[in-house]
Amino acid sequence: MNSVKIDLDDALKKYFGFNQFKGLQKPVIESLLNGHNTFVIMPTGGGKSLCYQLPALMLEGTAIVVSPLIALMKNQVDAIRGISTDRGIAHVLNSSLNKGEVAQVKSDIENGITKLLYVAPESLIKEEYVNFLKNQKISFLAIDEAHCISEWGHDFRPEYRNLRNIITQIAEVPIIGLTATATVKVEEDILKNLRMSDANRFKASFNRPNLFYDVRPKTKDVNKDIIRFVRQYENKSGIIYCLSRKKVEEIAQVLQVNGIKAVPYHAGLDAKTRAKHQDMFLMEDTDVVVATIAFGMGIDKPDVRFVIHHDIPKSLESYYQETGRAGRDGGEGYCLAYYSYKDIEKLEKFLAGKPVAEQEIGNALLQEVVAYAETSMSRRKFLLHYFGEEFDEINGEGADMDDNTRNPKTRVEAKDNVKKIIEVVRDTNQEYKSKEIINVLVGNSNALLKSRKTDQQPFFGCGKDKTAAYWMALIRQVLVDHKLSKEIEQYGVLKTTKEGLEFVKNPVSFLMTEDHIYDLDDDDNIITNTQGTGASTDETLMKLLKDLRKRMGKEKGVPPFVIFQDPSLEDMTLKYPITLKELANVHGVGEGKAKKYGKDFVELIADYVEENDIFRPDDIVVKSVGSNSGLKLSIIMNTDKKIPLVDIAKSKGLNMEELIDEMESIVYSGTKIDISYCINEMIDEEDQEEIFEYFMEAETDKIDAALEEFDGDYDIEELRLMRIKFISEVGN
Repeated sequence: MNSVKIDLDDALKKYFGFNQFKGLQKPVIESLLNGHNTFVIMPTGGGKSLCYQLPALMLEGTAIVVSPLIALMKNQVDAIRGISTDRGIAHVLNSSLNKGEVAQVKSDIENGITKLLYVAPESLIKEEYVNFLKNQKISFLAIDEAHCISEWGHDFRPEYRNLRNIITQIAEVPIIGLTATATVKVEEDILKNLRMSDANRFKASFNRPNLFYDVRPKTKDVNKDIIRFVRQYENKSGIIYCLSRKKVEEIAQVLQVNGIKAVPYHAGLDAKTRAKHQDMFLMEDTDVVVATIAFGMGIDKPDVRFVIHHDIPKSLESYYQETGRAGRDGGEGYCLAYYSYKDIEKLEKFLAGKPVAEQEIGNALLQEVVAYAETSMSRRKFLLHYFGEEFDEINGEGADMDDNTRNPKTRVEAKDNVKKIIEVVRDTNQEYKSKEIINVLVGNSNALLKSRKTDQQPFFGCGKDKTAAYWMALIRQVLVDHKLSKEIEQYGVLKTTKEGLEFVKNPVSFLMTEDHIYDLDDDDNIITNTQGTGASTDETLMKLLKDLRKRMGKEKGVPPFVIFQDPSLEDMTLKYPITLKELANVHGVGEGKAKKYGKDFVELIADYVEENDIFRPDDIVVKSVGSNSGLKLSIIMNTDKKIPLVDIAKSKGLNMEELIDEMESIVYSGTKIDISYCINEMIDEEDQEEIFEYFMEAETDKIDAALEEFDGDYDIEELRLMRIKFISEVGN
């Protein structure tokens, strides 16, 4: 490649109107213009895209930019077209184009008009495109979001692994790889895979001194805490991240009911709605986006004032990238994460079905997240150290900008108790998960411990002077310190490590960190029940409905919750349905259930309305958020065909938890669904009978109560699937 004579500062001014470069942009661009392979790690907001856009505009030929996200490509193409009179200056080549559009793209490249061609890796491997691009003048290749190449990256895409082979087929040109986050391990993996270990490397500081990092324990009042927090940022922009679509919908609704302008964003919404909600956020028609991680990549909104993680992410790279969307203008950026170890266990459970190599990587990344959440050191120092950068926690920029530095956690000596934990794991033959180790420590016997005679051992109950919560917190900190490890193949089983056994022989000081206690006073102005309008329930009618439900349950020989669940009764007290058609629109009822059980309920409500001169709302059709009848119908048809649940979930873009949510919604609305074929593979007949009998006699269908009753014999997923089978067979 020829060196380019034009002055870089002039080019910057000419094409983008800027007077000076940011950070490392200028040396990066010089490296690429001089024909060198180049690798750039530049945190979110550092101006990565300019590093390949400016050279592409300056050089002869077309630069190919590989990017994983269609939305991100579209944003960038629109921006480049905005600085030129010719639309063809930038193009996208991906699955969204029709034949005519593809022909136009090819024509513009052949005629030397197109300077930047954005492609998805899946499109680049198509033979048709490879053969076409081989015969064109290519200036260089840029790989955006380069961490997608590495299995250790937070967003690994297998199709990225083959990029080098395809590039070699197209042209021998310089490569620039760019990413916002990469640990040393990920960096080496990317360079090795792209066969460019000779690359000039540029690494900007990961420190974002204007961001404040705060991690709080996740309690049952988390929604109240979020509302209280968001209210402090009235008319300011923020993002709330959740791991599941269901939680996104729930929190968006809670915020709306409490007078906060919020919209949901996740892959389950159609493309039109997603685009509308994204535009509302960018145009300031809404203040808060509640989203899964699908939202935010390439969103160039400089004034996001807070980023909240309702659920802790799967890796510190994800966390860093998502928090990096706050305060990109250098102004205030508050990063609040809620942390509960139960969420980590849920994520470990999701990993359990994956190949062992993937589980090992996933679990290693999760342990780093636990270490960050539970650390008592400066969070900024911890994060920067993770990315291979040292930070002076006394004089460094932003040194006091985290909860641990402003409000140091209490630390207590726990040397003897750490020794107890490691000894119990060792002396129970390393075959128990955390929960059972805690039961052994506090002396809580159950069927599993009895069957292995563990409850007769001399160490049984050796830690009963402390609570189960204390032992759980300490076990987590011992795991972080590598004195215990979790077995990969036997999901969650604790094992001793070399360091742990050495500690038992020679115990040294071990300071246990205690959580901050947050004062959560009740706030009368916060509504957390969003079924219906957020109005309070009619307690008198509620009692009458519960009595009727109980009588009907006795008559039909089923538990009351089989007839209608509590949220359905609550909704009846808000909407006062007096016909079966109206009842079918109540939360969680549906036509089948209304026909089967509804007659007595609507008669009771009609009498109550008349006697008490109640004003009924005119429109009682529930505007339910995200309810999808097409999806439900598809699930019913697929279970009829006995398709494995894992495959149904995959085909609908759901995880297992979301599929179970949908199936529960189907059976609680009165429609039968037969999932015996999958339950029979998971749970033997005797165990099924035991769970069935439990639900038949239980006062509540709540899974927490069932978990407590069975004390670890069955997991949440097994109990939820059995509850679906039970409601379907007994109630519908």
